[in-house]
Amino acid sequence: MPRVRRCRYPGCHAMVKLPDHYCREHYEHEAEYLAKRQRWARSHSKSYQRKYNTQARRRDDTKSAQYHFYRTKHWQSLRHEVLDRDHYICQYCGRPNSKTVDHIVPIEYDQSLISDDNNLATTCRACHRVKTDWEQDYYGTGQHGKLKAVEEIRDVDKIKYMLLDSRERRSQRF
Repeated sequence: MPRVRRCRYPGCHAMVKLPDHYCREHYEHEAEYLAKRQRWARSHSKSYQRKYNTQARRRDDTKSAQYHFYRTKHWQSLRHEVLDRDHYICQYCGRPNSKTVDHIVPIEYDQSLISDDNNLATTCRACHRVKTDWEQDYYGTGQHGKLKAVEEIRDVDKIKYMLLDSRERRSQRF
């Protein structure tokens, strides 16, 4: 019996013989899908990953130490404690099933707060992305940023309102 899989077209439940990805009705999407997979494979090759690790994760001793910290058992246990404490709910937008744990005050700005569970909050991916952009503007963190001498904001509610302001400004630009 030939191996089969479900058609990749959203909402279509037809079965397709391998190696195809789309049924006869949606086969016009096959070439586009294969091209997209090839582009992704080229951009995620080992040389790309090595370059990313060198430029982002291990670009200096501080970033290398931070990257190492996130791979320890201590971080894993801290992360699970925070997720349980926050019941997997994003502290910025209230979205359930959020699985990202973020430092409220970035550790690039204050290294002493790296293991402080009061400096950790559960976030969804969307809020984490917006908060990271906000941190780069406010604190000056990031790859090419220069740290600014600003007041640390540890109150999640205050950050929530600042993120709303930055989202509104961003939506007005586009």
